[in-house]
Amino acid sequence: MNELAPPRQILDQDWRRILQFGSLCALTLVFIALIGMPVQLDTRILIRRHLSLGYLSLIWIPMIMGYLVSKELVLEGIISAKKGPRDLLAGALTGMIGGAGLSLLAVLINNFDLRDPLLNWSPQTLEQLNFGNGIGFGIGIWLLIGGALGIFGSALHVLPALTAKAVGVALMTVALVSILETAITDLLEGFRLTFITDSLYAKRGGLSVVSTIVLVVFVALVTVLAAGQGDALRVKYDALDAPRRKSANLTMSFAGVIALLLLPLFLGKIMNELLANVGLFVLLALGLNIVVGLAGILDLGYVAFFAVGGYTTAVLTSPNSPWISPELHFGIVILIVIVIAAMIGLAVGAPVIRMRGDYLAIVTLGFGEIIRLLFLSDWLSPYFGGAQGITNIPPVDLGFAEVKGSDPRSVFYLVLFFCAIAIYISWRLQGSRLGRAWMAIREDEKVAEAMGINTVNAKLMAFVVGAILASFSGAVFAAKVGSIFPSSFLILVSIIILVVVIVGGMGNITGVIVGAVVLIGVLGGPKQPGLLQELGTFKLLIYGALLVFMMLKRPEGLVPNARRSHELHQEEFLQDAWLKGIVDDDDEEVTA
Repeated sequence: MNELAPPRQILDQDWRRILQFGSLCALTLVFIALIGMPVQLDTRILIRRHLSLGYLSLIWIPMIMGYLVSKELVLEGIISAKKGPRDLLAGALTGMIGGAGLSLLAVLINNFDLRDPLLNWSPQTLEQLNFGNGIGFGIGIWLLIGGALGIFGSALHVLPALTAKAVGVALMTVALVSILETAITDLLEGFRLTFITDSLYAKRGGLSVVSTIVLVVFVALVTVLAAGQGDALRVKYDALDAPRRKSANLTMSFAGVIALLLLPLFLGKIMNELLANVGLFVLLALGLNIVVGLAGILDLGYVAFFAVGGYTTAVLTSPNSPWISPELHFGIVILIVIVIAAMIGLAVGAPVIRMRGDYLAIVTLGFGEIIRLLFLSDWLSPYFGGAQGITNIPPVDLGFAEVKGSDPRSVFYLVLFFCAIAIYISWRLQGSRLGRAWMAIREDEKVAEAMGINTVNAKLMAFVVGAILASFSGAVFAAKVGSIFPSSFLILVSIIILVVVIVGGMGNITGVIVGAVVLIGVLGGPKQPGLLQELGTFKLLIYGALLVFMMLKRPEGLVPNARRSHELHQEEFLQDAWLKGIVDDDDEEVTA
């Protein structure tokens, strides 16, 4: 543990740092207000009569900036100063500068009309910034709120570590419980625990004040009492030998599978529909993870394989197919889909296989759009229906039951079956000779080729496997929706799947699943709603901001792959090793 020097004097501030973070806070708050997020989200109540999602979109910014302005990078061997009033003042000034930015915006809206370039420069925005009172009240209250939130953020460094952790976990829990009200209510109703939701939430939505206080106190106490238990379990797990660790992993995996099989039985239609959508994107992301995460091939036209699976299923099963309508069974169709997807994967991969980097991304992007436009064109309209698409796709007949879109629970189980196949394929390939060849190509293609790896065949195999997994998702999607249109396969689908893979953790199966659950489950897909339907207008903005943040701060993803983490943080590892005396200046290689 690093020794701490006495606290600095309260006025011994890094004023430039305060000005930078304060200006960033003000610009962020003004931007959020001008895109209309506070006004549009104000209808979603989080704490009855006290907090809405609209105001939450503003107040978390000064808190984060207050935390960041007081955070210092402690280098090895450097003695840092103890946190104290100096840091609280820095947080207060940062938050007040942010509040001043909103106050200035309120003054400008009150005196000028700029609604021509700025559509949300409106009386509704002004009224919300003023809390329904005069302009003077709005200025004073935002300066006060900004300063208080900045102090709170910086206080997380001043408080004892356990206290700060308890406060942070309690606030995060309250935010999640209030935001995920729909999911929690639906789940507890399935388990017939409605008395809990009646105690937590008010009749018109949102947590009650009493339940908020009780929840904060309860979670904080649990955090304090359970302190160290997680680290102890992690140490105990790391101490297990290989057979016992494998047994523990299998036990946890088995428990997860049982939970997934039983959970839909207790959920309503809305939540099962959400789970089915998440499963479809998990299936797509698992295929793209092989192409991008393992082989390192930046494929921006991945939606093309999704479309191939959907249209193949529609043509072979629907009686309304304009070309041929053999009305085959879904099981036979899946086999044909695999063959066609593999052929399309080879056809798309062969011309672009020797390209790299930006050129590869642009060409695959073009192929994705070409295939969508071909399905939309009048030239292929007699075969695939053109803009009218193909309708009346029958449900999946399993003999003992039918999987149809009106029953999202059965759709989820079908998606779960294909996800299990995709997970098994990905897991087996990842540890195989082919998987190791993919990872070698991802790290350095020239070196991999020099080591005797047939890079052309390996990359083609990545395209083929990814195309097959994407076609599975397209086939299930066609049976679920009951119709197929070219508008369902926009290039935006490829972008969002890529974001899911990057945010979750490239090259990691668990990370891909986590990324799909977090992003698709909460925000939703391109046209599929998530838990926070109110964020539908700002979905792409949040996706973009999250992608930029992850690339800058955590490029390995939420659940990183160990090998990928070493690749991305090799320079940091070398620097730490040099500081600790593990290597000398003349060493060129480090064995981890």
